[in-house]
Amino acid sequence: MELRHKAPRITLFSLKTVQMRTFHLTWLSFFLCFFGWFGIAPLMAVVRDDLGLTKAEIGNTIIASVAITVVVRLLIGPLCDKIGPRRTYTGLLALGSIPVMSIGLADSYESFLLFRLAIGAIGASFVITQYHTSVMFAPNVVGTANATTAGWGNLGGGVTQMVMPLVFAGILMFGVEETMGWRLAMVVPGLVLLVAAALYWMFTTDAPDGDFKDLRARGELPEAKGEAGATRGFLAAARDMRVWALFLVYGACFGVELTINNIAAIYFYDTFDLSLATAGIIAGLFGLMNIFARTLGGVFSDRFAGRAGLKGRVTFLFLVLLLEGLALILFSQMSVLIVAIGAMVVFSLFTQMSEGATFGVVPFINRKALGAVAGIVGAGGNAGAVAAGFLFKSEQLTYQEGLLYLGMAVVVCSFFALAVRFSPETAADEKRRFDDAVAERNAAPIGVPAE
Repeated sequence: MELRHKAPRITLFSLKTVQMRTFHLTWLSFFLCFFGWFGIAPLMAVVRDDLGLTKAEIGNTIIASVAITVVVRLLIGPLCDKIGPRRTYTGLLALGSIPVMSIGLADSYESFLLFRLAIGAIGASFVITQYHTSVMFAPNVVGTANATTAGWGNLGGGVTQMVMPLVFAGILMFGVEETMGWRLAMVVPGLVLLVAAALYWMFTTDAPDGDFKDLRARGELPEAKGEAGATRGFLAAARDMRVWALFLVYGACFGVELTINNIAAIYFYDTFDLSLATAGIIAGLFGLMNIFARTLGGVFSDRFAGRAGLKGRVTFLFLVLLLEGLALILFSQMSVLIVAIGAMVVFSLFTQMSEGATFGVVPFINRKALGAVAGIVGAGGNAGAVAAGFLFKSEQLTYQEGLLYLGMAVVVCSFFALAVRFSPETAADEKRRFDDAVAERNAAPIGVPAE
């Protein structure tokens, strides 16, 4: 059995359908999770002085902030299959707000490390975002839907670089000391996560026709056990080498983005002798590219699929990831501020297009184990960030050298995309689904959402 009434069209400025309400709430919730996840990053220069952190200790906190997400993403995908994305997302948002607000209680390197570790769990929100849009939208637009919701969510990583220094400065205007200011500033993202949890619970459903619990009660969806069980689905995904190829691919794009979100502000602050606010604004440009860049990756993935089917999606993924690696190598060699900013923007474009292209492929790997596939591939992004984190904690390597080696690694990983192949039967079946969705979209009256 398959979920019915997936939307073959994205009606961006409409909230009339559950598909579009889910679309907007998934990206908004992911955006706020990013805001909480990396809210402390642009304030690290102040935290470093307050807690007396060394470069190695800062590197460890960066690794901690993304390491736990690997585990949580692996768990969260099967959980979506079992209890549905609505309940999973609501719970993650509510629980995730606690360590975000509580990090201000840290008074040592050890306690700060533990809080960053706990906060990292909200990074698993990405998997739910991609899962929920995948079950709401048809094959002809699912790449665009996945890429746009994830991209606008990732935008939170750039906005927080700009906003949190302003929140911090606003608190200082009331006469608060810097050592207390950064602690109070983190209460803001924690509170908005709680608001997002309430909105998600009230205005979304697991699928177009209702929650998984209700669909199972009506016999429209198999029970989450036996052949349809979360454990069996996870094992099926884990045995598929294509999933692990995408694990590496996603580590080479989203893992790189997470790394840049963590180090960009302090990199520009130290390398170009800038103020904290200026460094934050420049660092934020990397994340702001998500306004359109990741969406472009999904759009082109769908366009390539229209011309060459699933093979077209894979070919595009390889090309854009290769360009990301080359652009990162270029960025690592820049020593003039304005040129470095330009190179970073180009590098950011290809990075986020690669992310969108990756999840333009994911929904077609195993339809019966979508949550498990999304969870494993999503975990690859954080695993990549953990691996990259070791480059930037070393006292022997400069940040520029670390970026150079990271760019070389991305070039190598791009070739793993070519290992993702589909049987002729699967390719033909997905081509039929794609054509059917296009026909359904075209048959709907203009201005009326096709569901």
